[in-house]
Amino acid sequence: MIQFLYHLQDITKKYDERQVCSVKNLEIHRSSITVITGPNGAGKSTLLKMLGFLEPPTTGSISIDGHHYSNGSDLPISIRRRVTLVLQTPALFHGSVEKNVAYGLQVRGERDFQRRVEEVLEAVGLAHLAKANASTLSGGEAQRVAFARALAFKPDVLLLDEPTANLDPASVGLVENLIKGAVRDLGSTVVLVTQNLFQAERLADQMMLVLDGEVIEVGTSVKLFNHPEDVRTQAFLRGEMVY
Repeated sequence: MIQFLYHLQDITKKYDERQVCSVKNLEIHRSSITVITGPNGAGKSTLLKMLGFLEPPTTGSISIDGHHYSNGSDLPISIRRRVTLVLQTPALFHGSVEKNVAYGLQVRGERDFQRRVEEVLEAVGLAHLAKANASTLSGGEAQRVAFARALAFKPDVLLLDEPTANLDPASVGLVENLIKGAVRDLGSTVVLVTQNLFQAERLADQMMLVLDGEVIEVGTSVKLFNHPEDVRTQAFLRGEMVY
């Protein structure tokens, strides 16, 4: 079995004539945590959406386990279902917390979904809010519900856009442990967007810096933090304005 799950080759993404993302060559290894960082508007979330097959690349090809996704092509539903994306602003529907988490499992025809719902709500510390209406939740609680909904699928690929942006420090630690547990216990491949460099250093097996829509540098977190090759990486990690 090849080590990498994703392979991106000569990817660009344009909106009208404006190019917002460019990736020449990128491999994302299976059962690992890849962290994407960079300033606002750099193209991080666009890249994440392409990895989640919500948006096709304008040019180039994305492959996942040998299945290719490009502009004008599509993927079987069985491949799409392996990937779960959690956006920074979660979309919850009216109804109880447990119904929000259970809905996707019911649609997929999962058996004994109620037990799984209880497990993941307990894991994210929201078991006591199972019967609460999702519309009454705080932003941080809604974010944890969205994360629980993703974990409920036991996803092969977990794509997370700023998953702890609205959370208090204790909840940040809880979610980070769950992310590491998804890799350790489920063999999930995690791709996480964050501007929190401390979080990137804690979690990343592989880390990449994105500036002006371009992947500038890729490597282990140890390499990027201690021996970056690109001067823009050095400047960004020092907290300097490089955009």
